[in-house]
Amino acid sequence: MKKVINSPKAPGAIGPYSQAIEANGLVFVSGQLPINAVTGEMPESIEEQTRQSLENMRFILESAGLTMANVVKTVVLLQDMSLFAAMNKVYAEFFEGDYPARCAFAVKQLPKDALVEIECVAAR
Repeated sequence: MKKVINSPKAPGAIGPYSQAIEANGLVFVSGQLPINAVTGEMPESIEEQTRQSLENMRFILESAGLTMANVVKTVVLLQDMSLFAAMNKVYAEFFEGDYPARCAFAVKQLPKDALVEIECVAAR
């Protein structure tokens, strides 16, 4: 059985998908754009965008009763790999102890011309 997870603190889905789905003890969080749910604004720098994307992810996990420590896998999508080092520095601030598995890709374009989008899988 699957359960839809939503957080009013994270921006709503901009398409036909859920913020997250829980199934069999795993929570699959959709890619989080760096949009502030309160203002609807997106910060400009890669550092601020990374922070906002990860905060959105954290809000969704909290709605599922989880924390960033439950994250086992992330996928980072970047507008350009030249942004990797700056993203990585902020990313490291959100995890303590063992880091989750991760892959990072440069993509041609992200929705709303974002510089970064981050998704994750978390386990209970």
